[in-house]
Amino acid sequence: MKVDHINAFYVAIQEIFKLMLDLDVEKGELRIVEDMVSSKDANVLLGITGDLKGSILFGFPKHMALEMVNIMSGVDMDEIDTFVSSALGEVVNIIGGNALTSLSNYDYICNMAPPQIIVGKYKSISMASERSLLIPLETEIGKFDVNVFLAEAKNIN
Repeated sequence: MKVDHINAFYVAIQEIFKLMLDLDVEKGELRIVEDMVSSKDANVLLGITGDLKGSILFGFPKHMALEMVNIMSGVDMDEIDTFVSSALGEVVNIIGGNALTSLSNYDYICNMAPPQIIVGKYKSISMASERSLLIPLETEIGKFDVNVFLAEAKNIN
C-alpha cells in the first residue's frame, strides 16, 4: 500500500464527516494487523477492483452509528436496524466514491462494489488477506476503525 492510497481514503473520510455530520476526524496511530481484524457493532465493507484491488472495512460502535444517523436524519434510533444500516452504507459509499475519484488523479482507475453491512459484534473478521492497515479514528461522538487492504492489481497474481 502506498501513502497516496491511504491518504485518499483519510481525506475523503474527513471531508464527508465534516460535510454530512459537521464532525472533525482525528487520526490515531496507524498499525499493521496480521490475519483477522477486530469487528465493531456495525461494520461496512467496501470491495475495490480495477488498478487497485482489495477491501476497506469501516467499524463503528453502536452508540456512534446511532448518533451518526440521528445527526443526518434527526431521528433518535435505539437499535441498528435496516434504516441505520442503509444510512451507514450510504456514508461509506460516498467516502469510497470520493476516495476513488481522488485516486484517479494519480492515474488509478478503480471501481467499488456496493457496500456490505455486517451488524453484530464478532470477535474478528477475515479480510481475506495476510495483513491490513488499521487507521483508528476519533470524533466527538466516538471512535471508529478503518482497516485498509489495497494492492496494485499488477502486483497481485
